[in-house]
Amino acid sequence: MAVDENTFFRQVTLRICGKLDFEIALQECLIYLRSFMPGDRLHMNLYDLGLGALRTIAVATPTEARRVNVVMPLNDEGRKFLDDPDLPPVLMWNRVLMDPVARSIVQRTGQMNDSIMVMHLAIKGTKLGNLVLYAEGHDRFTEEHLKLFSTIYEPVAIALSNALRYDELNQLKELMADDIRYLQGRLKRFDGDVIGEDFGLKEVMEMVNEVAPLDSPVLLQGETGVGKEIVATAIHGLSRRKDGPFIQVNCGAIPETLIDSELFGHERGAFTGAISQKRGCFERANGGTIFLDEVGELPPHAQVRMLRVLQDKIVHRVGGASEIKVDIRIIAATHQNLYEMVQNKQFRADLWFRLHVFPIMIPPLRDRTEDIPALVNHFIEKKSRELQLPHLPKLSPGAIVPLMSYSWPGNVRELENVVERALILSKGRPVTFDSIVWADEGGERVEAATEKDESLNIDYINAKHMRKVLKMTKGRINGPSGAAVLLGLNPSTLRHRLKTLRIPHGRGKY
Repeated sequence: MAVDENTFFRQVTLRICGKLDFEIALQECLIYLRSFMPGDRLHMNLYDLGLGALRTIAVATPTEARRVNVVMPLNDEGRKFLDDPDLPPVLMWNRVLMDPVARSIVQRTGQMNDSIMVMHLAIKGTKLGNLVLYAEGHDRFTEEHLKLFSTIYEPVAIALSNALRYDELNQLKELMADDIRYLQGRLKRFDGDVIGEDFGLKEVMEMVNEVAPLDSPVLLQGETGVGKEIVATAIHGLSRRKDGPFIQVNCGAIPETLIDSELFGHERGAFTGAISQKRGCFERANGGTIFLDEVGELPPHAQVRMLRVLQDKIVHRVGGASEIKVDIRIIAATHQNLYEMVQNKQFRADLWFRLHVFPIMIPPLRDRTEDIPALVNHFIEKKSRELQLPHLPKLSPGAIVPLMSYSWPGNVRELENVVERALILSKGRPVTFDSIVWADEGGERVEAATEKDESLNIDYINAKHMRKVLKMTKGRINGPSGAAVLLGLNPSTLRHRLKTLRIPHGRGKY
């Protein structure tokens, strides 16, 4: 029958450009096309020149419309055919195997008995992809079909371009949402309170206050579990970057094959599985601080790339050629002796020199036992919330004394675990640590240090114990780290007993 090409053009344009869901638009277009020509399936493919492949993004039949993401590698013949600058915009192949592009694909899929018409789509000279109309069987299309199909080239190209832009906006929206989720998980807000800053961590916090306003690299050193992350968070929170992101990376937890991609990002097609562009941790930290925990675990090739970031504040994504400027402050941390690693050729000397600008050594918990009472109170509050306990448990009198006598090889992290275990075992009763077993290196139970008393006189025993506790607290009576809390006494009661027993107290006495 005679076809009014103007009406045909207008109706196809309304269908192909009238839906934000591109697969639905394809389906409505196919249903209309079937009134004028054979058609069983309509595929929309994108050119992925980086992968040397076609990427099918939408498939429509008269009864189904769906988005897909199927990558179909092309052989040399197919890639050369698509690269031809004189490639006709619309082609008809009544034997699908005659199409150099389809030939390398359908031989793998087994669909070799179709006829196809292919529209190679481009906007302003930029090749976008193709629209393929499939009809089952050979010799299904005629020159009249090809002529009619060719008339809708422009609206289909515009529709594909718009669909790609719409998808790009959605991807950017998802990327922003991903960044928000990522940063919410990583973002640390410093509340101005570091437990121990007035006692065991006083010197550390003095150094933190000196370096925080600057952008100099900081290297935090100390045993595992001493609280390097807390100190790094404090430096960020006291800096001019406090409103920017704080990105934490555990360098020892990332597989060596993924370390470059995680830290520096990658471009789409940079390696097998890189189906989309990805920003690395350095880019995510732009405008803020990146905290590289266990930096001594970095493999040699990542150390080289990181040196460039420290020197020039420039990042190169894996597979990318462009330079990406980043405005970041680097805080590194390690429990290893990086200087010895440099001497043993296990860590780059030039990278160590750049990280070692302002080193801060964080003392282990056994060297700052005066912080233990405050830490215990903090962990009781924290773990009570996490365990959803109905009431905040109280400590039994003298419960902290055995904690003050332990060497804490696991440091603050071990103390946190001990407090959680004691809360679970307390079952609503006042918290004690009597049933908690700590093992020394020999595997034996470590008890609170005891000495053979020289007298059984109760006043002598009390006085000796009070002197021991006052020595632990450096003469301090009040506060969460004071002797009154350790002894389970009211501060005024303790002062009265000390006066009665003629025991000196107060700071400077011990």
